[in-house]
Amino acid sequence: MPFAGLEDRARVENEMPWEDRDVPVTLHQLLSRTAGKFPNRSAISYQLLSGPTDKAETLTWSDLLAKTNQAANLFRKLGVGEKDVVAYVLPNTNETLITLLGGAVAGIANPINPLLEPEQIAAILRETNAKVVVTLRPFPKTDIAQKVAEAVRHAPQVTTVLEVDLNRYLTPPKSWIVPLVRPKMADKEHLAHADYLNFNKELKKQPTELQFADATHDRVACYFHTGGTTGMPKVAQHKYSGLIYNGWLGHTLLFTEEDTIMCPLPLFHVFACHVIMMAAISSGAHVVFPTPAGYRGDGVFDNFWKLIERWKVTFIITVPTAISAKMQRPVDADISTVKTAFSGSAPLPVELFRRFEEATGVTIVEGYGLTEATCLVSCNPVDGEKKIGSIGIPFPYTDVRIIKGTSDGPQECAVDEIGEICISNPGVYAGHTYTEEDKNKDLFYYGTHLRTGDLGRFDADGYLWITGRAKDLIIRGGHNIDPAEIEEALLGHPAVAFAGAIGQPDAHAGEVPCAFVELVGGATATEAELLEYCKVHVHERAAHPKHMTILPELPKTAVGKVFKPDLRKNAITRVYNGALADAGVAARVVSVIDDKKRGLVAQLDAKGSSEQDVAKVLGAYTRPWEWAA
Repeated sequence: MPFAGLEDRARVENEMPWEDRDVPVTLHQLLSRTAGKFPNRSAISYQLLSGPTDKAETLTWSDLLAKTNQAANLFRKLGVGEKDVVAYVLPNTNETLITLLGGAVAGIANPINPLLEPEQIAAILRETNAKVVVTLRPFPKTDIAQKVAEAVRHAPQVTTVLEVDLNRYLTPPKSWIVPLVRPKMADKEHLAHADYLNFNKELKKQPTELQFADATHDRVACYFHTGGTTGMPKVAQHKYSGLIYNGWLGHTLLFTEEDTIMCPLPLFHVFACHVIMMAAISSGAHVVFPTPAGYRGDGVFDNFWKLIERWKVTFIITVPTAISAKMQRPVDADISTVKTAFSGSAPLPVELFRRFEEATGVTIVEGYGLTEATCLVSCNPVDGEKKIGSIGIPFPYTDVRIIKGTSDGPQECAVDEIGEICISNPGVYAGHTYTEEDKNKDLFYYGTHLRTGDLGRFDADGYLWITGRAKDLIIRGGHNIDPAEIEEALLGHPAVAFAGAIGQPDAHAGEVPCAFVELVGGATATEAELLEYCKVHVHERAAHPKHMTILPELPKTAVGKVFKPDLRKNAITRVYNGALADAGVAARVVSVIDDKKRGLVAQLDAKGSSEQDVAKVLGAYTRPWEWAA
């Protein structure tokens, strides 16, 4: 179905209300329907290594249904009921997807980022009350098994750990070598109270038909954590209806059973799990997952275009950091099958957008979604006008409002007026977004519209623009970082009186953490010392500040709170001027203004530089610039 603009969106909505759509009630019904239509078509393919001729394992839709049934039966045998949780801490594998689907059929699936530290993993396991954990068997070049063993030791409600051995994906002689170099772990019985079992061996013991009655009603099917950078992570609840809505959108507007989707994104994130996999399950499209670490995998970027040719990919799923890396490699394969690339998770710089399209001939579609809404909210129309920097128009059945809080209550903003982006759609679990009820307080306007914490506006054409964030997150390559963790760590240093952490512009990751401090009177410390201090006391590596600035006094509000807009202006000036100097461009940022429509805008003195020279440098960043008056 074409999706070219607001008229197409209205046409879809006017056909019938969402409640009247002929969609399944449960995930198992959806998967069974697709497996019935396309039993022998490829569903998912996975290769452990990134080479274009390396071994791959493909499951058909009938295979995937059978293995999902086996996993669901196994989890039920282990005591998992509809309200019990199956957590997984895994890189991408076919077993990861089987666990997601089987866990959501038997109970509630809880993906956890394997890059987190053991204490963060344990906190999520306790928060979700997980009963079963699926993770890796010890394997070379990864410490996932060791981290999970430590985490489970601090999560007493976990009864069973199921281990996946990646060695089965290798071929001789590598498969012979792994048992000889496999990391040794202490007797697991001394590390944890849980029973350790082999996932695939236990799976094979189960029937391929579901051995219990599938749910007949909508219910919570997944828990997704929103970061985990603090001791108390937020855990969002996703219902079957939200998963199915995301799948329906992908099938209706984008994919058919003839499509192949390259998805090197992690299966602990909603982008891969809901936007891509649910759309594939709804449509019958084929999804390819290269390497356990996706885009982070060895050789993935070097082999990326050859992998596109190998699998005859029609849709590329990507993020700005990955696009940046791809543009550092030549397009060295036949990619004529590719129709479109979809980019999400963070804003895409204009220069990167243009470079990608020029190099590949493929158009990028930018979209917007968030974990709390089960994901999809809006995108630039695939078949219509794409406004670079915009996040497009809301999807059918998604009501987006720009709202500002006033003394008289919430009020909707006019065209081009900035307010908070608030969302109501079938993916929003109104009133119960988070597992902890206290965290749902003041999270909704009108009892229906989720407050995203993102600031934005609608333009006169109905396109949505993000202009800033009301919530104070740093988004590094799509990964959320809570600045409070950095600030709390720095305030533990005896020389630090005040600290403020923000995201500074970064040409690769969109933004990276940086920090500003004000020292205690009479105290001394260097910026290098404070950066080293953070490496020890900020527990997540991704949250380690990349730059530290000591100021005589931090800017503060009237009530003494650190005023972060001034810190952001400082960082934009420093980063942009550094990039211009490195490129040999004489222009310099002389001020940063807060524009009502565009957010923070750098103003430059040309100093004889051309607009083309400056655009080539600053186009790699997401924040806009203009000439100073």
